[in-house]
Amino acid sequence: MDWNSLAPEDCVTIAPQVAFEAGLRHHHIANTAYPINHNWTMNAYRVRRSDFEAITAAAWQAVPTLGLYVHIPFCQARCNFCEYTVINPADNARAEDGYFELLLREMDLYRRLLDTPDKTLTGFDIGGGTPALAKTQHIEAVIRAAKSMFRWQPGLEISIETTPLIAAGQPEKIAAFYQMGIRRISMGVQVTQLSLAQKLGRQYKGFANLRQAVANIRAAGFQKFNIDLMYGFAGQSVGDWQDSLRKAIELEADYITLYQMRYKGTGLQAQANEVSLATINQMKTVARQILLQAGYEANPGKNTFSRLPGDPGTSDYLTRRVVRGEPYLGLGLGAQSFTSHTLAYNRGAGPKRIEPYADVLQAGRLPLQDLYYLSRPASMAKMIAVSFYFGEVNLVHFREKYGVALEEQFAAEVRFALAEGLLAYRGNCLSLTERGGKQANGVIALFYAPAVKRHLLQRPVDVNIQLSAQIQRALRRQGEGQRVTGEG
Repeated sequence: MDWNSLAPEDCVTIAPQVAFEAGLRHHHIANTAYPINHNWTMNAYRVRRSDFEAITAAAWQAVPTLGLYVHIPFCQARCNFCEYTVINPADNARAEDGYFELLLREMDLYRRLLDTPDKTLTGFDIGGGTPALAKTQHIEAVIRAAKSMFRWQPGLEISIETTPLIAAGQPEKIAAFYQMGIRRISMGVQVTQLSLAQKLGRQYKGFANLRQAVANIRAAGFQKFNIDLMYGFAGQSVGDWQDSLRKAIELEADYITLYQMRYKGTGLQAQANEVSLATINQMKTVARQILLQAGYEANPGKNTFSRLPGDPGTSDYLTRRVVRGEPYLGLGLGAQSFTSHTLAYNRGAGPKRIEPYADVLQAGRLPLQDLYYLSRPASMAKMIAVSFYFGEVNLVHFREKYGVALEEQFAAEVRFALAEGLLAYRGNCLSLTERGGKQANGVIALFYAPAVKRHLLQRPVDVNIQLSAQIQRALRRQGEGQRVTGEG
């Protein structure tokens, strides 16, 4: 499949300094989750619904290996900080059996359309939501279907997510996951302060409950255990953040993954401007110091810290996405898929209801809401943004995927980042420096497609934040097809 033609919106040139500062200004949304506001920034690449199946089949035809993500949209409660596709918890019991029937139907549609037995699965994540909330027989049925659907790469490990309440209170369920072949488990702790947890809508029962959860996970046999923590909340002090970090270390997790709060699309969206970039950077610095001193490792900018030598700490699915730009198939409500040439979103993410997803599947069609046929630069931006989850872009895999060197495709951006001490060469990678790690949101924005950069520039600016004269000039000069140069 050839790349799509470059859209006029992506023919605009934006100076690196301008894009960098815009990424810093909008640090809550300029991150590894890409693209931003795809309904607007990717609209030129949108595929007509009548062509969904044909374009999907063509895009996957030459893909020999891929990752698989299965989305489970159930949670015991919806946290105020959650941006993900989770249905009303009151509907969980009524919806669960039917939802898994729909998942298996979607898998069967892809099996026939893509001839999946000829493709090799390299990673498999079961996420959500809280997949551990589902009945174990449903999770097992999905795993069996995946095994019949693809060839499996030898040694492939399945990863699943749980909560402290489930891990502490249902040890038999955690043991069942291990017995069905799952080998990596991630537990969302997020924060360890009861008052903050309650404000965020978390069902937190204290440190003793966390200890019991970990004991049950280890007793089940799991030797790859991750804890998720979050920072950047309004009302969360640096001291609170240090407490969460130290408690996670005390629990002896093999990996600790840090997530900056992303306010867009959450119940806390109005609080975004209460957290400054200076506070975010202070929290990043404190976290890195504490985790490195405790024996965990991660290069600057990397979200996941690992205490296991040679183990990046992430699942097989995510590791190959980050390092190689591996295509992945997303199944379930609101799931995302990427083939290098296409980017797709399943139905149901907007209303967070199963019905739109079910209606199309019951009609025998792929449950896609949006499908984009990408230009090469649009695809590159997706791969690079995700690469910065590890704080670096693998130059060898980038060239293999796109047939051009990163330094050639993004010559001005790379020169700027090197000159400013934001990036440096490390082996086969162009990696964030310590300085770059503190300004990663700006560095990532350097490699966005022009339409996405312009979206950052055009977003409303808080009057209480003093912008550089350069960004102010760029904002005044924005217009359809206009060239934005700036200085530097």
